[in-house]
Amino acid sequence: MDGAGRLARSQRPQADLKAAALGAAILLREYVSARLPRIKLPRRRKIDQRGQRTARDDRAATPAVLAPMVEREAPPRVVELVERYLPRRLGTVATVALLFGSVWLGVVKGGHAQDVSAALSDTRNSLANAAGFRITAVAINGRKQLTQDEVLAIGGVSGRSSLLFLDAAAVRDQLKANPWIADATVQKFFPNQLQIDIVERKPFALWQQDGRLSVIADDGAVLEQYVSRRFLTLPLVVGKGAESRARDFLALLARYPQVRAVTKAAVFVGERRWNLRTKDGLDIRLPENDVGNALATLSQLDQDDKLFSRDIVAIDMRLSDRLTVQLSDDAAKAREELFKDKKPKKKAGDA
Repeated sequence: MDGAGRLARSQRPQADLKAAALGAAILLREYVSARLPRIKLPRRRKIDQRGQRTARDDRAATPAVLAPMVEREAPPRVVELVERYLPRRLGTVATVALLFGSVWLGVVKGGHAQDVSAALSDTRNSLANAAGFRITAVAINGRKQLTQDEVLAIGGVSGRSSLLFLDAAAVRDQLKANPWIADATVQKFFPNQLQIDIVERKPFALWQQDGRLSVIADDGAVLEQYVSRRFLTLPLVVGKGAESRARDFLALLARYPQVRAVTKAAVFVGERRWNLRTKDGLDIRLPENDVGNALATLSQLDQDDKLFSRDIVAIDMRLSDRLTVQLSDDAAKAREELFKDKKPKKKAGDA
């Protein structure tokens, strides 16, 4: 308080405001100076007390930020051409491409390309499904041996697949690659329906090769390994090359029902000719040529003489002018005994 009892005014706030204003002016000047082009100031002369002019470098009195810039040397010719003709930010793009290429190379070398591709596909399909393109109705026509789940699995269609990104051509190719499917058609009906029409191959025969038993179609295509008893009634062909020659031979054999009824297997020998093995174990060796006449002869002999019911183990028809029959051991002994009893006895006095 002053002598009159009044509050004395403090001078400190005014001093603080002045200092703040001064600091702001200095900062503003430095900010503007840093963004102005640096220029080279001319040298000024002054007259001393004796009337003589003296040179003074104004750079000492000029703030540091206004110092003249050092002229940059001209770049090499190659660098100048690159800067002039190549697009801007090409280096950045090349660097990013190099990084992505390195990452992808690591993924491929590490064997993770399929996993990454599957993850990206699942993500894409998830987004499409969320947008309303989820497959909710599937119609499969023409299937008999394959189930609906098997057809979808063969075509690569799963519960995560979306109709929007489903490649109908790829699904068709995968279906046709399966031996059971001869032809296929895939149609998409937006937003959520899928229709698949297939033409199945029919199981034609069982083929045995090197101890393996397979189900084959009439064109020789192997449909699957024999694991189901529903194919037990199919005719059996055996031997290398039998799968591709079975259709013609079995069609010829079907013309002679008596021979076909007793046949258990058709054996392709040396990729040249056929043997028949009957249900009773009889081995019939057919000729390489003129097989139809040989089968007709067999059918007639069975009809006239009950050939297939006799006690024989083999019939050789490989020679065109004769038919050779091999008896069983018991039948051979009985025949020897029969002929032994029929031999004429020698008379007394005969030399």
